[in-house]
Amino acid sequence: MKFGVIVFPGSNCDQDMLDTLTLLGKKESIEVERLWHKDHDLKACDVLILPGGFSYGDYLRSGAIARFSPIMEEVIRFANAGGLVFGICNGFQILCEAHLLPGALLHNNNHQFICKNVFIKPITDNSAITYKLSTNQVLKIPIAHGEGKYFADEATLHSLYENNQILFKYCDKNGNITNEANPNGAIDNIAGICNKARNVFGMMPHPERASDPELGNTDGMALFESMLSVLEV
Repeated sequence: MKFGVIVFPGSNCDQDMLDTLTLLGKKESIEVERLWHKDHDLKACDVLILPGGFSYGDYLRSGAIARFSPIMEEVIRFANAGGLVFGICNGFQILCEAHLLPGALLHNNNHQFICKNVFIKPITDNSAITYKLSTNQVLKIPIAHGEGKYFADEATLHSLYENNQILFKYCDKNGNITNEANPNGAIDNIAGICNKARNVFGMMPHPERASDPELGNTDGMALFESMLSVLEV
């Protein structure tokens, strides 16, 4: 099994992701490949991950320029052929800009950068990254973003619910989905979604920053273990 981590100018979570996948590789037989944004060769990767950061300095708006990087032609082709693609934070923003995921990420309600631990709750187990999670489970995962407010128009939101595409919602430590638990003003507390084909995933919280016992939190590793278990079936 081979994971590819795409690096854009301004990515700053690529090494965190590589470290997390290396930890995962100590338990399972996987390879990890770093992919540069100018590449057209996906190097036979089975999963593509778009990490967090500030691609192209977040000029225009987050992800708007990275969406036109040469490698995105291959990412779109890979996704349309059914390949697994996972975007985290800036990666989520890029996938929305590329229309591989519906909706958009807007400025946080307070118009400030927010960096802290939050709680999220899986809304469905019908996806590769939530397959091994319980919908009663609460995960503590960090966020670090200035444009993390998920927005979708009424028709898109209806479609997300109708097709069971909402993967995570912000909640409190007891799993209650409340306005107070929503860190950025995301519509309906939405923290992560997938596409209709269920092979492209995006979320604002950073599971790779909560995957190492040395950091005192391994809640995020469950998402990667879940994905791997689906791939190995």
